[in-house]
Amino acid sequence: MVIGVDMGTTATKAVAYDVSGAQVASASHGYPLEEPHPGHAVQDPELILGAVYEGVREVVAEIGVDRIAGLSFSSAMHSLLALDDELNPLTPVITWADTRAAAQAERVRASSGGLALHRRTGTPIHPMSPLLKLIWFREQEPQIRQRAAFWGGIKDWVLLRMCGALVTDHSLGSASGLMDIHRLQWDEEALRLAGIRQEQLPELVPTTDVLDGLTEEAAAATGLPMATPVVVGAGDGPLANLGVGAVRPGVAACSIGTSGALRVAVSRPAVDPRGGVFCYALTEDRWVIGGAINNGGVTLDWVRSEIARGAVDAEDDAPSAAQLLDEAATVPAGSGGLLMLPYLLSERAPHWSSVARGAYVGLTRAHRREHLVRAAVEGVALQLSLVLQSMRAAGLDIEEIRATGGVMQHPLWQQTLAGALGTAIGLPEEHEGSGFGAALLGMQALGLIESIDVAAQMIPVSTRVRPEPAEAAVYATLLPLFDQLYDALLPANARLQKLAPSLPLDR
Repeated sequence: MVIGVDMGTTATKAVAYDVSGAQVASASHGYPLEEPHPGHAVQDPELILGAVYEGVREVVAEIGVDRIAGLSFSSAMHSLLALDDELNPLTPVITWADTRAAAQAERVRASSGGLALHRRTGTPIHPMSPLLKLIWFREQEPQIRQRAAFWGGIKDWVLLRMCGALVTDHSLGSASGLMDIHRLQWDEEALRLAGIRQEQLPELVPTTDVLDGLTEEAAAATGLPMATPVVVGAGDGPLANLGVGAVRPGVAACSIGTSGALRVAVSRPAVDPRGGVFCYALTEDRWVIGGAINNGGVTLDWVRSEIARGAVDAEDDAPSAAQLLDEAATVPAGSGGLLMLPYLLSERAPHWSSVARGAYVGLTRAHRREHLVRAAVEGVALQLSLVLQSMRAAGLDIEEIRATGGVMQHPLWQQTLAGALGTAIGLPEEHEGSGFGAALLGMQALGLIESIDVAAQMIPVSTRVRPEPAEAAVYATLLPLFDQLYDALLPANARLQKLAPSLPLDR
C-alpha cells in the first residue's frame, strides 16, 4: 500500500491506501496559521515537517513497515519560502492566504502583459501567486532577497529534508506563476519580473518522479527504511479531482469547505480569453482547469456568529448551522430580491482581485434572518456559477459535476448549488480527497496500478441532486446582475481599501 501525505493549510494528514482504494490507517497533526501583521498569513516550516514525520510514523506503526510500498505527497498550493546558501529557511512559509502583495498584483494585472503572463503560466495574477510574492520581496524586503540563495515551496523544502533533493513538481510549478505551462520550463519574463535567476529555483520534475529514498533523519523520524521510494506528487487542487474520481474530460469536481473550487481535468493546458480560470498540471498529459473561491462555508459561519447570534455574546446563544439552513429553506429561491456578494475574505476566481468586499444588496425591512442566510448560500453558489461560465469560455464541455465538502451534507446547499449551476450534481462517497489522490498518483508511479483512470471506478456517486426548474430559472435571471454588481461596487471598494488604515475596526 501507499501512504498519501497531504500537507494542508492547517494540518497534515497521512493516510495509507491499498490498491483497491480502501483506507487502512490514518493520522493527522495540525499547526497554526499565523497572521503577525495585516495581510500576512505564514507558518513555521519546522512545525509542518514535524507533522509529516509524526503522521507517517503513526501510520507505519499501525500497519507495519513491510506493507508499505512508498510515500506520495500532496501540498497546499502557492506557498513560498526563502532559503540561504545552506538551504535553511530565511523566512516562514508564506501561504496562499497571504495578501501582502495586493498592490503588486493590481499593478501587474493592469499592465499590458498581465493577461499574456496569466495565459502563459496558468496562474492568475493574484497576491496568492509566488510570482507576486517575489515581486513584493524585491520591492519591500531587499535584504531578504539579497540573502536568499534559493526560493521554493513548502513541499520542496520538506522533500529536501526527507530525500536530500531540491525539486518541485510540474503541478506546483504551474501554480507558481513562474513556469510556462506549454513548455514545462521556467518562464523568462516571469523570472525577470520576480528579479531572480533560474538557478535559484528547484529543478522541475514530473509529478510521478520517484526520489531515491529517505535521508537518515527522515528514516529515523518515520520508522521507514532509507530505501523507501518517495513519489514527488502534486498540488492539492489537481489531486482533489483525482481523489473524487473526476479525472476524465467533462467530469468536474466542485468542493465547498471553508473556501470552494470548481475544476475539470483536460488533456492539454488552456486558459479562457479573459483569464478567469487557472490551469495546473496533474501529470504531463493531464491538466486541471478551474477556479477557486475564498468564500465557501466561511460565509455561513460568519452569518451564524455575527448576524444570527442573539444579544448575548456567547457561542451557545447562536443557532446551529443546520437550524439556520432549515429556516432558510422555507423561503423561495432568490431570497425575496436580496443578493449577497460573499467576499468576506476578498475573492479569487473568476475576477482574481483582492479589492472585492462583501455586501448585501437589495436589503429591506421586510427581509428576515432566513433571507439573509439563504442569500449567503446563494451568493456562494452564484460565484461558483461564474467560475463555471469561465471554464466553458475556455472551451470546456462539462457533462458531470461531482460535489464534495462539509457543507454539502445539507439539502439546501445541494439544491442551491444544482440550481445555480443549472445541472445535476453527484455526491460521491466520502474519501480523503487530495490524500487519496496522492496515493493513487503514487501507485501509478510505482507500477501498482496501470493508470490513475481507475479512480473513476473507485469512487462511486452515491446520490444525484437535480435542479428544480423554477429555482434554476431564478438563478439564471439573477446571475448577470450578481456579476455586474462586482464591477459596479469595485470603485467604492477600492476607495474603502485605501481608507481602511484610517478607519480601525476597534476603538
